[in-house]
Amino acid sequence: MDLWDCPAIVTGAASGLGAETARHLAEAGAKVTVIDIDAAGLETLANEIGALAIPCDIADEPAVEAAIAQAKAAHGAARVLVSCVGLAEPHRIIDQGAAMPLESFRRLVEVNLISTFNVMRLVSADMAELKGGMDGERGVIISTASVSAYEGQIGEAAYAASKGGITSLILPAARELGAFGIRVVGIAPGLFSTPTLFKLEQDLEPRLAQSVPFPRRFGDPAEFATLVLHVIKNTMINGTVLRLDGGYHK
Repeated sequence: MDLWDCPAIVTGAASGLGAETARHLAEAGAKVTVIDIDAAGLETLANEIGALAIPCDIADEPAVEAAIAQAKAAHGAARVLVSCVGLAEPHRIIDQGAAMPLESFRRLVEVNLISTFNVMRLVSADMAELKGGMDGERGVIISTASVSAYEGQIGEAAYAASKGGITSLILPAARELGAFGIRVVGIAPGLFSTPTLFKLEQDLEPRLAQSVPFPRRFGDPAEFATLVLHVIKNTMINGTVLRLDGGYHK
């Protein structure tokens, strides 16, 4: 898919993987809309790359519907959607004799999984009405999972479950939306230098990076964004979750 003048939406775009992805899309010529609850961070990014900023709680269904409609009115229906929302709040199921608050589990599933599906369903409905390009392709949807979906650690039950839901969503969504010329792909990052990692991993000594087979460092958000652009341009990548982790297994 040619990104020049292509409408694209990035959620969770105020920092980390989302912000870097928005930068790369803008550099490639896309008309980018950035969505995040962090209004100040979003505005700073939008001014930097010339994007449309829409502050929005991704878990607020009416607000998300309004944001997608606003993006469509400004740039046209999106052909690219990259969901980078990643709320991380580590909680043990039993902590000092007390059960984990159910609301903590519910909140992570709502923000990480349900909001990802909500944006997918809204954007794909608009994509399906677009004119098909090469191979009849109308759009591509990329959702951010995590290696925690496969190998979650102590304290990550809610986070791993929410990201595992995204992992399981990719293939059936790709099978269904393929009839409309829409690809669906997941990316599961490992240890990346993002605010989400710093919330999940309280002990960020060099030994953590040394556990990555190669390269023995934290991932750079630009490496995630580069993969996003490759997925967009390579039409044969579909219905799969790509691990981006340097061979890291927790």
